[in-house]
Amino acid sequence: MSDPHHSSSEHDDAAHEGPVKTVKQLIAAVIFAFVIPIAVIVLLVSHVGSNPQPSAGSDGMSLEATAKRIQPVASVEVKDINDAASMKSGDQVFAAQCTACHTAGVAGAPKFGDAAAWAPRIGQGYETLLTHALKGKGAMGPQGGGDFSDFEIGRAVVYMANKGGAKFDEPKAPSAAASSAAPAPAAAASK
Repeated sequence: MSDPHHSSSEHDDAAHEGPVKTVKQLIAAVIFAFVIPIAVIVLLVSHVGSNPQPSAGSDGMSLEATAKRIQPVASVEVKDINDAASMKSGDQVFAAQCTACHTAGVAGAPKFGDAAAWAPRIGQGYETLLTHALKGKGAMGPQGGGDFSDFEIGRAVVYMANKGGAKFDEPKAPSAAASSAAPAPAAAASK
């Protein structure tokens, strides 16, 4: 048999040996373990830092985004009610507001150009039609939900009624003295 002390000492010597056997190997191990990882980290940092790219969500500080955030919530539009030239015509008001219901006849609205549907309304006269348009009637809200002057609504009423068979004259532009009163055209309610 073998000597138990002898085999044990050989085993102990092998367990204490490492991969580094010379000083050159020790220097190489230190370089590979410390210097090279530090050099790689420095190169990565310089590469990432050389290409400036916006971070995620940084569009919030752009000029366009800032301008959009600080834009006014509302605006004030001052209209000169005495300047009939700057007011919308009847067909412009119709196209902007009235066409939504009167073109298709929604909720009982008389269809645009339908003489049979407009005849009973035209028989009530311009003033009644204007009052209904300004204050609303049935499913139609005041001004049909629009934001026009009384004069512009009067123009739209004349435009629609005349396309339905009326012979209403264009409303007269409001004067400075009567700017708060509703326009009253010289209307001839004829069929």
